[in-house]
Amino acid sequence: MWFYVLAGILLLVLLIVVVNIKIVPQSKAYVIERLGAYMATWQTGFHVKIPFFERVAKIVSLKEQVVDFAPQPVITKDNVTMQIDTVVFFQITDPKLYTYGVEAPLSAIENLTATTLRNIIGELELDSTLTSRDTINAKIRVILDEATDPWGIKVNRVELKNIIPPREIQDAMEKQMKAERQRREAILNAEGEKASKILVAEGHKESEILNAEAEKQAAILRAEAVKEAKIREAEGEAQAILAVQKANADAIRMINEATPSDAVIAIKSLEAFAKAADGKATKIIIPSEIQSMAGLATSLKELVTDGPKEAK
Repeated sequence: MWFYVLAGILLLVLLIVVVNIKIVPQSKAYVIERLGAYMATWQTGFHVKIPFFERVAKIVSLKEQVVDFAPQPVITKDNVTMQIDTVVFFQITDPKLYTYGVEAPLSAIENLTATTLRNIIGELELDSTLTSRDTINAKIRVILDEATDPWGIKVNRVELKNIIPPREIQDAMEKQMKAERQRREAILNAEGEKASKILVAEGHKESEILNAEAEKQAAILRAEAVKEAKIREAEGEAQAILAVQKANADAIRMINEATPSDAVIAIKSLEAFAKAADGKATKIIIPSEIQSMAGLATSLKELVTDGPKEAK
């Protein structure tokens, strides 16, 4: 009987010990209270808590967390009401402060984000709000990080997810964007036409240049042809003159080699004189040698003529 009671007590103690063994996983932290007061923060590893005296007050995730808050109505400096929703990236750096620093930390961050967003947007006009997202994000992050530091929370990043202006402003913005697109399209078309005209002009210019070059080459070729013809004609005339001169030289050389008598020379002179007399000259100068030869020829003619008469 006592054996079963003792075995039951030992089993109960073992069960209690096993239940109070805690293994903290990575990226987690356990906040432990003893008798209702904070006792310790358990990090990753093996831990055993005292039964009935200690308890795990909160299990805290040390990972970076993302919370997407619903759109908040905000009013710009120029009295335009629009809806803006935000996304906050935060991380718990001190589990104790996170556990005991504030009640409902996420709700506190959401309210603080909405208040900060209204304050910042209230200092900006609509156009600045739409074009200054990075500046707004940076300001909100700095303010939230400073405000949440006593809660053991570090705000890493804040993003404005959507900025939704009123319907009439959206319509006006769409019309403006449409007009801008049409303006850019007109500019592109004008630039295309300009480029086309430039290409056509360049083509005409190149064509005229090529025609001028062709005309220039043709003129050069014609001039070269005329030059070549004149050179060949001059060469032909020079060759003809040389041939005539060579023939005359050959004739003179042959005459000199034949050693003609004075009678032959006289006859040749008479032939030359006869040719000269056939010309159109009105005055002929007769060399003295030819005159003597002419007189001799006349005397011979008279002798031949008078001889027969006397015989009668």
